[in-house]
Amino acid sequence: MSEISDTPEGKPRMEYHLASPDAVKAMFALSFAVQKMGIEPALLDLVNLRASLINGCAYCIDLHNREALARGESARRLNLLPVWHEVPHLYTSRERAALAWTEAVTLISQTHVPDEVYAQAREVFSETELTNLNLAVVAINGWNRFAISFRKMPEELK
Repeated sequence: MSEISDTPEGKPRMEYHLASPDAVKAMFALSFAVQKMGIEPALLDLVNLRASLINGCAYCIDLHNREALARGESARRLNLLPVWHEVPHLYTSRERAALAWTEAVTLISQTHVPDEVYAQAREVFSETELTNLNLAVVAINGWNRFAISFRKMPEELK
């Protein structure tokens, strides 16, 4: 893999939260709304981590991994999340459907969210739940794009 950062090691390009507090406030409002929509916190942890893994967001991977562990998620399930398709028995049908949905929406330019993924999700999520899950995927992808674009680093690595 080629080097993607053209900034000094561990240094962000800019402090976007200082550059536009209103933009960050809007993102936090979206995240807080998602948290109030009834998605199980453990499921939201998996969704946030899976999208962040796909996008390659070091800051968000670190954050959501630590949050999931603090909520009691097993390290084994988190470690195997990138290959969840190979170990489906470790995840519930609801989790598998959410992970497939997360992948398809995160990679939307490639997948256009196939009908099979939609059908799998509708087997375990109501229309309202799937709409809320979709907003959760949109939110984490938005945060990934902020963190990656401006090279936000995990706290311990600054």
